[in-house]
Amino acid sequence: MASGSDRNPIIIGGLPSQVPDFDPEETAEWLDSLDAAVDERGRERARYLMLRLIERARERRVAVPEMRSTDYVNTIATKDEPFFPGNEDIERRILNATRWNAAVMVSRAQRPGIGVGGHIATFASSASLYDVGFNHFFRGKDDGKGGDQIFFQGHASPGVYARAFLLDRLSETQLDAFRQERSKAPYGLSSYPHPRLMPDFWEFPTVSMGLGPLGAIYQARMNRYLQARGIADTEQSHVWAFLGDGEMDEPESLGQLSLAAREGLDNLTFVVNCNLQRLDGPVRGNGKIIQELESQFRGAGWNVIKLIWDRTWDPLLAQDRDGVLVNKLNTTPDGQFQTYATETGEYIRDHFFGDDHRLRKMVDGLTDDQILHLGRGGHDHRKIYAAYKAAREHKGQPTVILAQTVKGWTLGPNFEGRNATHQMKKLTVDDLKRFRDRLHLPISDKELESGAPPYYHPGRNSEEIQYMHDRRKGLGGYVPTRVVRAKPLALPDDKAYAGTRKGSGNQTIATTMAFVRLLKDLMRDKEIGKRFVPIAPDEYRTFGMDSLFPSAKIYNPLGQTYESVDRELLLAYKESPTGQMLHDGISEAGCTASLIAAGSSYATHGEPLIPVYVFYSMFGFQRTGDQFWQMADQLARGFVLGATAGRTTLTGEGLQHADGHSHLLASTNPAVVAYDPAFGFEIAHIVKDGLRRMYGGTPEANEDVFYYLTVYNEPIVQPAEPQGVDVEGILKGLYRYRTGEAGAIPAQILASGVAVPWALEAQRILAEEWNVRADVWSATSWNELRRDAVEAEAHNLLHPEEEQRVPYVTQKLSGSEGPFVAVSDWMRAVPDQISRWVPGTWQSLGADGFGFADTRGAARRFFHIDAQSVVLGVLTELAKEGKIDRSVLKQAIDRYQLLDVAAADPGAAGGDA
Repeated sequence: MASGSDRNPIIIGGLPSQVPDFDPEETAEWLDSLDAAVDERGRERARYLMLRLIERARERRVAVPEMRSTDYVNTIATKDEPFFPGNEDIERRILNATRWNAAVMVSRAQRPGIGVGGHIATFASSASLYDVGFNHFFRGKDDGKGGDQIFFQGHASPGVYARAFLLDRLSETQLDAFRQERSKAPYGLSSYPHPRLMPDFWEFPTVSMGLGPLGAIYQARMNRYLQARGIADTEQSHVWAFLGDGEMDEPESLGQLSLAAREGLDNLTFVVNCNLQRLDGPVRGNGKIIQELESQFRGAGWNVIKLIWDRTWDPLLAQDRDGVLVNKLNTTPDGQFQTYATETGEYIRDHFFGDDHRLRKMVDGLTDDQILHLGRGGHDHRKIYAAYKAAREHKGQPTVILAQTVKGWTLGPNFEGRNATHQMKKLTVDDLKRFRDRLHLPISDKELESGAPPYYHPGRNSEEIQYMHDRRKGLGGYVPTRVVRAKPLALPDDKAYAGTRKGSGNQTIATTMAFVRLLKDLMRDKEIGKRFVPIAPDEYRTFGMDSLFPSAKIYNPLGQTYESVDRELLLAYKESPTGQMLHDGISEAGCTASLIAAGSSYATHGEPLIPVYVFYSMFGFQRTGDQFWQMADQLARGFVLGATAGRTTLTGEGLQHADGHSHLLASTNPAVVAYDPAFGFEIAHIVKDGLRRMYGGTPEANEDVFYYLTVYNEPIVQPAEPQGVDVEGILKGLYRYRTGEAGAIPAQILASGVAVPWALEAQRILAEEWNVRADVWSATSWNELRRDAVEAEAHNLLHPEEEQRVPYVTQKLSGSEGPFVAVSDWMRAVPDQISRWVPGTWQSLGADGFGFADTRGAARRFFHIDAQSVVLGVLTELAKEGKIDRSVLKQAIDRYQLLDVAAADPGAAGGDA
């Protein structure tokens, strides 16, 4: 055997080869012992000894490299399983009733004339995983605190409804209204976990695959944040996320595992239902998804518990002295295990145990039926309890439980393990009879043969139902339950907004900085200041928010264990365990998950937080739009700031930062109240009204919306608020900012955001050079104007006998003589949202197309949205109306060199906050 010095130096799994050997003789003895074990007892025995040594080394706190994966057996040995405190017989009867009602509910929803369907197989595979949680672990909210936060797998919702039915939380009428939310109102049940549709029941929307695990991680982190800052007692709250193995292929599912490990979120448990199937086939037919996930989670620093086999395998594994059974389990791919779930005991005996005499001998004493019922660990209550208890008690790391199940378990041979089981929504009479017999339910053949299959309830005074109520009482109440008990906040008075409303004097600042100054003033408020949660993806300095570092500090549960490189600066980077700011790194998905967790804290923990998420606007609704839908579903509230907004404002960064469309994306989300303010005083009124609508009333009166403000990085002198400014117009979306005072020919210019100064310059040019008297309107929200108009039309459509409503934009512009020309730093479709309700000739100018890197002036000349182009736009519409001669149009083009991009004034340099 070659000595260590003769071998090539290598590093395997982090073992250092360059560390000097201070006792070569002792090293040789250890190596010789290993060689002897291999030679005399075989590789499997030697492997076992090595694993036991590693285990003992960890017990003695000797640092050894983490293994990426372990054998395809349960992590918790049989001898280490704790006492099971429940009554397994009663729990099995409860689960049988739940299984039946879940499947029958979906089958009844698929009846002729309805056909809304549902999913049966997912809950069938995960039913035991949920039941053990309901009976022994999931904490409710009866103590006035937040309890546990449970992210239920979306496709398993029928099982949660079925259990609620047994507990009299839902009626039979409601079960029959599954997926009929409007036609069976007020009894309709949502298809998936949906707080907006069932605000007293569900807490977390999870069916957008990948967002559940991401949301769970940041919910666990938010729980720690609330505790650290003294806002809520979350010490006993545990976050559970029930996920599918196919779902783990979504990048969001695994994308933030390292954060959970880095911050030691031992208040978090993932339960991955590994039924080995996606929606249409195996997750890893040729591989092993549990082994793959184990490697990924271990590598990210998680505690991994594998729950693969039920108790019927224990005697076989106990016989496996030479490791042949473990080796067979290790090398059999998932696709084959899926096949075993659909085959006979004879087939399994021949194909799994039959190719090795030692394996065959292990099952000689078992019948084919016993072999057929060698089960998966995710269906064994005692094994599940052991895994959950170990996860709940583990300290210092988040835990993932990888539980193997069979998709469609107990539903019969037409469902179990079949590739098409996810799409199967209806049970035939024969299926129902087999299912009933499997579950031992007292339902007659006649009941199954005469119409829709019945629901089953053992009786309100039955042993099973009393057991369920007792377990939930002992755990603090029923789950899932969403409770809103936050007290109304005392909002700041006008003094907090005074600084922003008076303008910037002679200083030029962008609307981004105007907002930051306002935020800083609000965070000083004694009543609500501590409730603001600034969030940014590694760009606080870009947005001018480093001014908050010294006072608010950045949240880090470890504090700051190093000397900051900029510690001598006034605005030095400062981390603290009680920090207020969330600095989530370069992860918009992570930041949005923080936003959602903070924005729904008023319901989750009864303590409202006011999240303020600031990001490059291009990276908001475009990059994480699905999460903004999740935020709407979860009834979260707060402020979302699309900074560096517009297609031509941050021109040096080019296409990837040139947002000209986020307001269109925002308009698709009914919960978003979107504004494009031009000046700081507009921002002040919008923020004040947002706080009133979201936080200023009783919990029942507060609106379940969130605000999206686009702000810019182009410095201007922020004007003071005009005397008697039209506050209603600012909030509804449109007000006349400056009336034209010179010129004879009337016109109207509507502008938003950074385009208002261009409109004002165009107003001056039109008056001085073309005898046109143009009014300039600030359109603070094209989206809100459209929303109001659509609501008015919808009312008028169905109430023709009542007085017809007039959209606000029509009322506002009535009496103002057109033409009406709109301009913004967005594509034309943004202002065009209101065109049909404008009482006159309409034209819009916008930045349609891709952005590019150049000066601001060149970009605006290219898109023809600069002041001179606005002049041409107004003149063009006046010519169409015959109010001026068309010859002036060519004069204007030549005078302003509108065909020459290079002729434009380059404007201020880009990139300033």
